[in-house]
Amino acid sequence: MSTSLTEIPAPMRTARRAGLIEQVIEQLRAQITSGTWAVGSRIPTESELSQLTATSRNTVREAVQSLVHAGLLERRQGSGTYVLAASELAGAVSRRVKTAQHVDVLEVRRTLEVGAARLAAVRRTPDDIATLQDLLARRVTARREGDVDAIVAMDVQLHRAIAQASHNPVLADLYDNLIGALQENVRRNVEELPPHDDEDHSKLIEAIILGNPENAAEEAALFLDALLVGANSRLGDNCG
Repeated sequence: MSTSLTEIPAPMRTARRAGLIEQVIEQLRAQITSGTWAVGSRIPTESELSQLTATSRNTVREAVQSLVHAGLLERRQGSGTYVLAASELAGAVSRRVKTAQHVDVLEVRRTLEVGAARLAAVRRTPDDIATLQDLLARRVTARREGDVDAIVAMDVQLHRAIAQASHNPVLADLYDNLIGALQENVRRNVEELPPHDDEDHSKLIEAIILGNPENAAEEAALFLDALLVGANSRLGDNCG
């Protein structure tokens, strides 16, 4: 029995619509991953996105919802839709870290940062060295001025620069996707340490600049191990 031509248009329209939604998803994702829509910023309204993509509001709504499910966007009732993460991995990591214990996040940081420091000491370039020196100086200034927000920002950027100086793209991407989730962990560490106990990372950066991978790894582990001792102690007190 032959298939009637009247049975063909419906699935063809469905296929075209699905393809159109995917195209819009990719357009919106590109705005996020490129940084055009920064993490924390509000994206255009459905009406504006419809005009920008030359598609219907329904198509835009489905594309946005897909990115909400992926963890890139977040709808806020009465406020709009905001960029939550720069990639699906960052979104997933952020959600997981929010429910993790402080000590677990510190252990992950230790695993990544010790390896990154070791590689950075071997592979750093003159540009890497200049970046690390600049960020270290800015962190020292922020600590001297007691600016917690600036200390946290510089600390995160400094560790990110170390990961990038490893010149291992997978490691650098992993750290980039952890950054947003790590900021609160770093803030907690900064706020809990008195100024005279703060590790400004000067010895770590010196070891990287001098090209000493063992010293760099040791210095990276040193301050994180101290934080882990304190975190484990508090965890034990709470359990007791």
